[in-house]
Amino acid sequence: MAAKAVVIKFFAPIIDGTINALMDAIDQKMKQGATQFTILISSPGGSVFHGLSAYNYLRGLPVAVTTHNFGSVDSIGVVLFCGGSKRLSVPQARFLLHGVSAGFQQNERLEEKQLEERLKGLRIDIENIAKVIAANTGKAVEDVINAMLERTTLNPEEARAWGLVHEIKSALFEAGSEVISIQYQQKQDQ
Repeated sequence: MAAKAVVIKFFAPIIDGTINALMDAIDQKMKQGATQFTILISSPGGSVFHGLSAYNYLRGLPVAVTTHNFGSVDSIGVVLFCGGSKRLSVPQARFLLHGVSAGFQQNERLEEKQLEERLKGLRIDIENIAKVIAANTGKAVEDVINAMLERTTLNPEEARAWGLVHEIKSALFEAGSEVISIQYQQKQDQ
């Protein structure tokens, strides 16, 4: 009997809790014998640390992973999307590439060496993101960095021409597939 793909709907920002939930769901299903995963992604992006870690995790798995943009894959979400060896998009989707920013605490004071360290970290993050996208699209790293700095938005046809998307497809999964949802639920103030 052919194994059905486990479908994981990732409709969330890329942060500690959501990426841990994604990896835990995959780990659990692999222990149960799953060998194929489709990850439906619609994400505003989030943490570079968590996005790169999730990409490396997905690429290192001994199973088939397909990613499918079902809305908007922005920022570090593009790196998560690249975790699929097969990458799909619905016709009404978008992809946003942009540079990396650093946040500062209110009234935070940094010495020159600390600022240099932050700047070096930003440059390394941009380069790592560009290397992932370049490796999965055939684009030159410099071209990807330039697209990021220009805040490039791609529709599915442009993403396919870029090599980011292999196929534009409306159908997300087969009837009867098991679907697991990863969602971000903001804590309510009480």
